Amino acid sequence: MKYIIMLYGTQRDYDLMAGRGDEESPVKPEDFAPMYEFMGTYHQGLAESGELVDAQGLAAPVLTRRVTLKDGAPVVTDGPFSETEEVLAGYTVVECASFDRATEIAAGFADCPYPADAPGDFRVDIRPLVDSAADLET
Repeated sequence: MKYIIMLYGTQRDYDLMAGRGDEESPVKPEDFAPMYEFMGTYHQGLAESGELVDAQGLAAPVLTRRVTLKDGAPVVTDGPFSETEEVLAGYTVVECASFDRATEIAAGFADCPYPADAPGDFRVDIRPLVDSAADLET
């Protein structure tokens, strides 16, 4: 079974990683190097075990566009969106034996080093991927 592991972040996280933090923040872009190294090593381990299907980071929320329908016509809105602070920052797709194994893999992301003075909380969601409507049964 395939599972998607979704990792979350905020626009502020992206700003800090790009060196656009506020003047009071002690966090610098180079402080994220251990995080990048961990992610590369962790994904390499999943690739070697044969469980990695795909993994990608996403661009900053400020680069988001949302398309909605209003009176049957598409309306495009540029992000970021004030109604949500946390956004999907990246994902990892794994193929493994069970939901428990996918959860174990997701929990491993908690070991990712993150600058101590940076804001944000660790949050990861895990969901099975479906191949057909029959897989939507709960």
